[in-house]
Amino acid sequence: MKRLLATIALLFALSALTAQDLTGLWTISSNMGGNESYQECKFVVTGNKITGTCNFQDKDLRVTGTVDGKKVTWQYENEMYGATLTFKYSGKVDDSGKIAGIFLLGPFNVDALFTATRGPAPRGTHSAFMATGGPPTRDPHTPGYVAANNLPDGALPPANADGNFVLGPTHAPAPEVTAQPGIPQGKVFEFDMNSTDSKIYPGVARDPGTFGTPDPNDPAKLIVTTSHPRPYTRHVAVYVPSQYKPGTAAPFIAGEDVTDPALYHALDNLIAQHRVPSMVAIGIGPGGGDAQGSERGLELNTMSGLYAEFIEKEVLPRVEAEAHVKLTHDPNGRMSMGASSGGGAAMGMAWYRPDLYRRVMSYSGTFENQQWPYNPETPHGAWEFHEHLIPNSPVKPIRIWLEIGDRDSFNPNVMRDNMHDSVVANERMAAVLADKVYHYQFVFARNAGHADGEVKKQTLPEALEYLWQGYPIDQK
Repeated sequence: MKRLLATIALLFALSALTAQDLTGLWTISSNMGGNESYQECKFVVTGNKITGTCNFQDKDLRVTGTVDGKKVTWQYENEMYGATLTFKYSGKVDDSGKIAGIFLLGPFNVDALFTATRGPAPRGTHSAFMATGGPPTRDPHTPGYVAANNLPDGALPPANADGNFVLGPTHAPAPEVTAQPGIPQGKVFEFDMNSTDSKIYPGVARDPGTFGTPDPNDPAKLIVTTSHPRPYTRHVAVYVPSQYKPGTAAPFIAGEDVTDPALYHALDNLIAQHRVPSMVAIGIGPGGGDAQGSERGLELNTMSGLYAEFIEKEVLPRVEAEAHVKLTHDPNGRMSMGASSGGGAAMGMAWYRPDLYRRVMSYSGTFENQQWPYNPETPHGAWEFHEHLIPNSPVKPIRIWLEIGDRDSFNPNVMRDNMHDSVVANERMAAVLADKVYHYQFVFARNAGHADGEVKKQTLPEALEYLWQGYPIDQK
């Protein structure tokens, strides 16, 4: 018995020693979708519990985790894309003292391999998601960028004005994005959709910790050999305003990044104030993964009208049945919306199917070379929007609102094709839209990152008012 107790005590001591050894500054390096990331975390280990902070987009976020022998797990959360993102790390400590394992980003189910080493991150490193030093900060008046109107700090563009605007550096939330006394609130209906029921998107996924390799004959073409069929479940949330009259055909917003309480509150307030029409908002969850070879990448980065057709044929009928609403078939009463790749998809929905959508809202839109599988008709993916499609096509009946942050994604990744810079891509979008005399509003936000949540809360009500100009508003 004494020998057993001594063994147990020794095991606890070794576990405590291993845990104590993890206290301090660590650099977490990972490769997500071909993008190298470096992040600093400060761990404090007490017993087998991990606390501390990890730096994400210049914010120190609270960490919780555990140490079990050589097994280490930790996680933290951050508001982004209008949702709560969860960053989970699971790994083991090797004989050299490094931690290696798998990183999972929820709710998108995006994964990557990571390595953690002691000490600070190398200076000058950057990443699309997280980095010490971060993406470079851009000047909105850089030569080659569009001419833009500088707004006083805290001011927003007029809701009836086309053109280019610079706002910031502070981003106080608009009062409309929070519940206001006396304003009726809509209801949210939720349901799941399984890939086994889809004729359009049966499901694919890229193997964990893999990406692709550039074609040696064309660096703009990525070869992915680790993508395979895989089922998924997506979540759908439907906001229905309190003013909806059963049996009437309602205008609506649809897109991947629409599930957002700030949007729901903004619609509650703007509808009640007769500043936008009474409308439904449909948030369509991703099929999983990100970038080339994944379900999310296939849906959002493919240059075609397929995603709009998927929503039309498979999502909207379920929405009408589950939320007990009727949705308009008038394309002027339909708005697509998204952030990051979701912003690029929102543009694609209207560009390829203007018979279905004619209003577009994009935060940090990925108008970049992310398409997979390769399509020779649009070899540069969504970069083609500003490179060839918009400049070389007749003007389409689309109204567009675009936003980009001065510290937005700069993603050379493994392709090195010069078509993975979100700031340049959105600047080029604004330039070609102006040349073709589209009704558009472009917002360049100072002191802002990728799909910046504070910028969204500041600008969302004005953006909605801008986009819904010309559509009838019920004054009763």
